[in-house]
Amino acid sequence: MELGSLDVWVLVASGLVLLMTPGLAFFYGGLSQAKSAINMMMMSFGAMGLVAVVWALWGSAIAGGESVGGLFGNPTTDFGLYNTLNDAPEGLIGIGFGATFAIITTALISGAIADRAKFSAWMVFVPIWVTLVYCPLAFMVWGDGGLLGEGGAVGDAVGEAVDYAGGLVVHMCAGLAALVLALILGKRRNFTQRESHRPHNTPFVLLGASLLWFGWFGFNGGAAAEAGEAGLIWVNTLLAPAAALVVWLVTQRVRGEKPTALGAASGIVAGLVAITPACAHVDPVGAITIGAVSGFACYLAVGLKYKLGFDDTLDVVGLHFVAGLWGTVAIGLLGRAELIDGERGGLFYGGGLGLMGSQIVAVLVTLVFTVVMTAIIAYAIHATIGFRVTSEVETMGIDRSEHDEDAYIFETDSTPRRTTAGAPPE
Repeated sequence: MELGSLDVWVLVASGLVLLMTPGLAFFYGGLSQAKSAINMMMMSFGAMGLVAVVWALWGSAIAGGESVGGLFGNPTTDFGLYNTLNDAPEGLIGIGFGATFAIITTALISGAIADRAKFSAWMVFVPIWVTLVYCPLAFMVWGDGGLLGEGGAVGDAVGEAVDYAGGLVVHMCAGLAALVLALILGKRRNFTQRESHRPHNTPFVLLGASLLWFGWFGFNGGAAAEAGEAGLIWVNTLLAPAAALVVWLVTQRVRGEKPTALGAASGIVAGLVAITPACAHVDPVGAITIGAVSGFACYLAVGLKYKLGFDDTLDVVGLHFVAGLWGTVAIGLLGRAELIDGERGGLFYGGGLGLMGSQIVAVLVTLVFTVVMTAIIAYAIHATIGFRVTSEVETMGIDRSEHDEDAYIFETDSTPRRTTAGAPPE
């Protein structure tokens, strides 16, 4: 079978999406304290390794295999990708694309537990979570006969959920899982001291946001089947984060603050997250509206952790859950019927409440499933091997205790450590 233009585009898009996880590592690493930056970045890279292997062995089959009650795919249908390799090797292109989504989704969660999580516990959590939470939810929304899709019990009853690129499956799922872990691990010792939470490397934050925005064109556009759809997705992926960035900075100014680089980066991410589920289903004005609302809503949401008392270190909940929720529900307001299925449109386009009802039900199913399953996994790990480092390690910094490395070496630092892997200090 010849390599077609769509195949080439999916291969390119897959590379773009994979680049997003190192971009996330820079984004999160820059936001962290200098003494835990390596640990924060390693959590993203650890997810890249583990999730890729899990996806090839059984994850892809769970997310897209033969339906088991509409809840997940049968993991034995394509274990190790042998059946795809033998029967339809061209399908490996799509499987690789799907792997990059699973990787970035899992890595997103880590930002909520920065500065206090054991790397070993995280490496246990990752393969279990992607197997039991991400893959089943991906099947429910996108799989053939999935619970929330066409042919699924809920989808047939209230209407198929509309989620083009992952408002439910990626961002709400990651944001909710992040909230659960933040609650289980508890607050950092200096949680109320806001000044100590300032990013240690703002240029890294901007670099990470830039790489995320660049990769997001593949994230949203990788599944585009024709030029018109691809063009709309590209433009919407440009406009929504642009609008969110502007609104975030304006909101800072109106509230008596100075416009910050961190605000610009956060606005970009908020807009990207919000447009993800709707990128192919709204017009450019709708994309600007979605982005603008997300910029304002997420600006307000990131401060709630101090009022509500949960320590979402790098605002995964305030950005990904809130913007993912808004973007998913916004389809019920701004979705164009001709861009969805030719029948169901948003409320503002005369489509009635049907599509909105489908979206709200999908949101509730995602919320309950993700929270319950993540809580079971996280509590089990926390009760056995422990998920949180000691207070002494937290004070000293996780990089040295967990990785025997430092992000920055200062000449005045004479503490002996290994110089190469496995070698004693000189």
